[in-house]
Amino acid sequence: MLHVTLDKENAIAILEPDGALGKEDFDHAVKVIDPFIEAEGNLNGIIIYTKSFPGWKDFAALSRHFTFIKNHHEKIKRLAFVTDTSVIEYTKAIAAPFIKAELKVFDYEQLDAAKKWVREG
Repeated sequence: MLHVTLDKENAIAILEPDGALGKEDFDHAVKVIDPFIEAEGNLNGIIIYTKSFPGWKDFAALSRHFTFIKNHHEKIKRLAFVTDTSVIEYTKAIAAPFIKAELKVFDYEQLDAAKKWVREG
């Protein structure tokens, strides 16, 4: 499951995965995020907040995740990973050339710092 919280005042979406992600999780994120982007033009950022990344249920979920990134990366100023997963640094290095948003990694305990960084973008 993917919990999606939209902070409209600061134009920040916080995504909190809880278990392996499915296609329906990204469909839900689109339903929450897209109306805001359509009304406001973009998001200051997305924060992915998880102790460790749970992965995907299947290939359809992975494919939908890539589609989500492709459709949203130009409408997001900053992307913060707030996690203790060390693999994120490698993911960041691989993803950076394909994503317009500025990327930064924070320790799991630094959610407030990540929110501040996104707001200041």
